Amino acid sequence: MTTQFLFDGPEDARVTILLAHGAGAPMDSASMSATAKVLAAANFRVARFEFGYMAARRTGERKPPPKAETVMPEYVAAVDDLGPTDGPLIIGGKSMGGRVASMVADALYDAGRIAGLLCLGYPFHPPGRPQQLRTKHLIGLETPALICQGTRDEFGDRYEVGEFGLSDEIDVFWLEDGDHDLKPRKAISGFTTAQHLQSVADKVTEWVGRIAA
Repeated sequence: MTTQFLFDGPEDARVTILLAHGAGAPMDSASMSATAKVLAAANFRVARFEFGYMAARRTGERKPPPKAETVMPEYVAAVDDLGPTDGPLIIGGKSMGGRVASMVADALYDAGRIAGLLCLGYPFHPPGRPQQLRTKHLIGLETPALICQGTRDEFGDRYEVGEFGLSDEIDVFWLEDGDHDLKPRKAISGFTTAQHLQSVADKVTEWVGRIAA
């Protein structure tokens, strides 16, 4: 089955970012849409897609999220279906989508097909179960990566992540008081979600400038 994409941003952008959704929300969720729009405004071409189980929900077929390992081929297929890009390709996604991208990244990077990995709220462990880490492959990751994470993300906060021994290729960008959707509590942090998303776009621009010069 051919991958269906949602595109944002200029078609002639130098860099394309391919994003997959999280476990429970589709590619056109409010969070994914807002992120795509702010990246598009920063002159990135953003392509969003859905794994098969999520696409099936649109026709009334209620499937639970599968194990991340089982949809790795779907991510690679999305890269194939996207086709050659005019410039560097960054892969990634929200939560589970970013995790799956991280699991296929090194093979694609070694093949010269991608320039980097962008994870938005990485699910380092299930909420309340910090012993169930999803970090083994991140310790030896060779692909340049940027993880944008809220400091109070219940899937891995600032105090935990520093102990994981992540690869030196991974840059973790912290958003003050952000939750798993990077949303802060304005009354506590003084920041808004829009400000945090703009910070993400600014950071992605700076990071891409370094890894895909």
